[in-house]
Amino acid sequence: MIAVLLTGIAASPWVRAALRDGAIVLAVLLFLLSLRRPGERTGRLAEHLETTEKVNDVQRRMLEAAARRPRDRDGLAERLRNGEF
Repeated sequence: MIAVLLTGIAASPWVRAALRDGAIVLAVLLFLLSLRRPGERTGRLAEHLETTEKVNDVQRRMLEAAARRPRDRDGLAERLRNGEF
């Protein structure tokens, strides 16, 4: 009984066109939703790269500052006398 009703509905050209258009819309919607996940992953990777670059820049500046520091107390006193601080 149900099969006869469904066959009768599917035989109508308007219903077939609506079903075809609905299937196309559903396929496009699922495709667009599947693109969202890689986009989010790319965004997270870009944010991670930016954070890593900031950390590396801070560490580089710390190492440069440590390379310029006085070696001992006498060197510190000398720099203070010369006004280099």
